[in-house]
Amino acid sequence: MTLTLTLLCAVALDYWLGEPRNAYHPLVAFGRWAAWLERVFRKPQYSPQGQKALGMMAWLCAMSPCLFFLLYLTLPPNQQTIFSIAVLYFCISARSLRQHAHAVHQALTADDLLAARLQVGKIVSRQTADMTMDDVRRATVESVLENGADAVFAPLFWFVLLGPFGALLYRFCNTLDAMWGYKTPRYRHFGWTAARFDDLLNWIPARLTALSYAAIGNSRQAIDAWQNQAHLLDSPNAGPVMTAGAGALNLQLGGPACYHGQLKQKPWFGGNQTPTDADIQLATGLIYHTLGLWLLLIGLGESLA
Repeated sequence: MTLTLTLLCAVALDYWLGEPRNAYHPLVAFGRWAAWLERVFRKPQYSPQGQKALGMMAWLCAMSPCLFFLLYLTLPPNQQTIFSIAVLYFCISARSLRQHAHAVHQALTADDLLAARLQVGKIVSRQTADMTMDDVRRATVESVLENGADAVFAPLFWFVLLGPFGALLYRFCNTLDAMWGYKTPRYRHFGWTAARFDDLLNWIPARLTALSYAAIGNSRQAIDAWQNQAHLLDSPNAGPVMTAGAGALNLQLGGPACYHGQLKQKPWFGGNQTPTDADIQLATGLIYHTLGLWLLLIGLGESLA
């Protein structure tokens, strides 16, 4: 089976089935494995250097399931194809992203702020208890844009580059960053390795995603926001993705937000319009249009190779 057909099969499975229930999702099992390693290796009484060293050891142990890829090399071709489709299906989550965004959208259109806060709290790390309707809309669109890169396009990129091993390597690394990569007293040193490797693996996919958002949406405004505002955001990879995405949709995102009990004065970025309920759907539409563009370009590239 060709690469393009493999990608189409995995994307189709995600579109029709969505993510497996938590109890059956490999990433849930991986998360439990990582949580156990954290209990073993995290020693807050150690020096910063000692905590970093233990964090690196924990990261290496956590990534050891990638070695299961060696089993793939022993499989016959037909089984390798099935294995590849299954791995990519587990590593992407476009439908889950759309479903979470839709749940927020439903609560907003029902004018139920408490439900909207509850739903957006499932996809953002900021505190939601005091969010206004506009805060919820902005946070939802930001999460859709950023997670489009993390949970859809980066796994695709690494699958195309390194096959199922690449997709697993990236997804495990990204999961560890989501668990340990915070700049809080608990993880500042222990999670240093997880955060740095995630930055490394996301560098190229993030910029390809930003470029794709610009190609699909308001190109001039997306590129302008990317060039002039990306450096204002903390993350070297989320910056290009979110500024380009916000510009592509002509939406003003960012602004003050509460993280871990502290109000953070995040910069405003993107376009000029305040997000509406409909813009949440436009953001998820941007993800699927970008996904279609990637599949088209990969297919063209494969046919010309």
